[in-house]
Amino acid sequence: MPRVRGTNVAAAQWSPNGSITFGDLTIPGTSIYGSNVFGPDEQRQRLPKTIFRQLQATIDRGEPLDSGLADAVALAMKDWALERGATHYTHWFQPLTGSTAEKHDSFYGPVGDGTSIAQFSGKELIRGEPDASSFPSGGIRATFEARGYTAWDPTSPAFIMENPNGAYLCIPTAFASWTGEALDTKIPLLRSMAALDKSAQRALVLFGDAPQRVYTTIGPEQEYFLIDEQFYFERPDLIATGRTLFGAKPAKGQQLDDHYFGSIPERVLAYMLEIERELAKLGVPVKTRHNEVAPGQYEIAPIFENSNVGTDHQLLSMQVMQAVARRYGMVCLLHEKPFAGVNGSGKHNNWSMSTDDANLLDPGDSPHDNLQFLFFATAVIRAVDKHQGLLRASIASAGQDHRLGANEAPPAIISIFLGKELESVFTSIAAGEPAESAAREVMNLKAGVLPELPKDTGDRNRTSPFAFTGNRFEFRALGSNQSPSFANTVLNTIVAESIDSLCEDLEAKMAGTKKKPGKTLEDALSEVIAATYKSSGRVVFDGDGYSDEWHAEAAKRGLLNLKTTPDALPQLVSEQTVGVFSNYGVLSDRELHSRLEVALEQYVIKLNIEAETAADIAATMLLPAAARHLAILKGAGLTALAKECTTLIDQFTKAIKALQTANLDENHPTDLAEEAAYMRDTVFAAMNDVRAVADTLERTVADDLWPLPRYSEMLFIR
Repeated sequence: MPRVRGTNVAAAQWSPNGSITFGDLTIPGTSIYGSNVFGPDEQRQRLPKTIFRQLQATIDRGEPLDSGLADAVALAMKDWALERGATHYTHWFQPLTGSTAEKHDSFYGPVGDGTSIAQFSGKELIRGEPDASSFPSGGIRATFEARGYTAWDPTSPAFIMENPNGAYLCIPTAFASWTGEALDTKIPLLRSMAALDKSAQRALVLFGDAPQRVYTTIGPEQEYFLIDEQFYFERPDLIATGRTLFGAKPAKGQQLDDHYFGSIPERVLAYMLEIERELAKLGVPVKTRHNEVAPGQYEIAPIFENSNVGTDHQLLSMQVMQAVARRYGMVCLLHEKPFAGVNGSGKHNNWSMSTDDANLLDPGDSPHDNLQFLFFATAVIRAVDKHQGLLRASIASAGQDHRLGANEAPPAIISIFLGKELESVFTSIAAGEPAESAAREVMNLKAGVLPELPKDTGDRNRTSPFAFTGNRFEFRALGSNQSPSFANTVLNTIVAESIDSLCEDLEAKMAGTKKKPGKTLEDALSEVIAATYKSSGRVVFDGDGYSDEWHAEAAKRGLLNLKTTPDALPQLVSEQTVGVFSNYGVLSDRELHSRLEVALEQYVIKLNIEAETAADIAATMLLPAAARHLAILKGAGLTALAKECTTLIDQFTKAIKALQTANLDENHPTDLAEEAAYMRDTVFAAMNDVRAVADTLERTVADDLWPLPRYSEMLFIR
């Protein structure tokens, strides 16, 4: 059936599906924030005081959980959930699929008189039992070894998910095998947070501070695309793979720079308002919304939270964003590169370390004499330099290979941007020279009605994959649809190791020997920072990360350039990686190898799905459209155009056949790592050959014959 412009007209129609009223927000109790969360306020009201205090000690100070209080918590949680209309509960967990999973059980059970009663025990709260062999395990669980457990995570509050026909209680949980090995992303993250807490407390004691809990915080900036659902369902490639496998570059894309921070379209803003409302009820602290660089692209960002809760909230945000979009006749795309040639979507992971009183990465007004800040910043620099390959592997995926290194994403080379002021401070210390902080300036815009603006001491670098941005480091290489969990697990673990290494050096210098007295903290720290920066400062770079000159310079410095996922993934099981994860009890050698196998398998499977989808669309939709167009040209006597079209069709037919042959099972290597390289080098190359001809045909075939919505329609009709 030929496409007509009526499709676009239908897609452009939108009318409000109802109004959201917030009421007078100055009136106490009007705010809906956290209304669907079993948080501290609800716990305080519903739990006995002693049990509430014990639960808060686990949440606030990481003290071991007394399983004896589970029955009381379960009873209070059940009553609260029933009052909110929930009939079922689920253990909400994060298997190695990259998303979340849930199995719903009813609160209600039958009794002898033909009625039912709501029941929920501490045992049901603490432990669930999903089928472990049905989730990716990398060999840890076989089909005949199906038992696995979900374990209640009391540090992440339970919440209610609403549906037009009811509601259910979600209990954040960890997921482990019967052998006690982690089958999810939460367990390693919690282990890494405990490791960093222990190491950082050791450092704080050296600085004379009283021991106090240290936790990492994250604030992931989520980028995404919105397109009309009519276009989505006309694109089998979007449905199957999350990205467009075909699509010619439109005459107008993002080259006018008119979309970024532009006025938000009414339909999109209505959608944003609803997701913010839904997330507010779930206690997700959304702060920012705006148009992103590409047409049809947007961003949402929260306030910083504890890394574990922030990760749960981030996954919840993606779930809500995709669900709410359908209410507005749109689809939310979270693929890293849904459209070729335009801005891809990332998830900038803002990471820091904090106590209950202070941000440990806040330099203050004079970072040169803020010894504690310099210590922790040095630990991060050392960690990123030493484990650059592991950091790159932590964000590797098939989708990322389309995005990293393009003009909107950082390169695959991991480097740190410190800013002129901090780089100057560290360079001076390394050279044994007095370090000074830059003077704070104001900017006069020379218009009397405009105020003077405080001016930062340095510029920003948007090409840096790991940049210091005021009081945190921003790991900008995460992909839009990735969970922040593993990247932050890596960050926490490698920084914990670096903190301990610096502490050992400091302790040795401050202790002295029988012949040589110990140094003061300040003198010892200057020497430790100087030595560390001399060895690890190679990872610091403030220039254009996209330039050929930087790639050459990075190679001279000995920095890794792991351009693709098959290049990067072996870093997960390097001797260095196994050592640091094992030493800190975050992931065992077997758990790391399982994650490598899962990542390789998912890479192969995703590219295989893309290849089969591309071949099917090309053979059954695009090739027939080109043939019909050729018949029209011949019938009209347009011989020269028909000859050109025939040549393209011949090229297209050969390319499709080559792709189908390359992706035959018998042509794939049996070794998983070799198969991943084969998919990258052979199958993906064959896909690109098919696409190159298809995109040329899109600009050639009659518009009413071309079966796929074009970029110019999907990106601009909202």
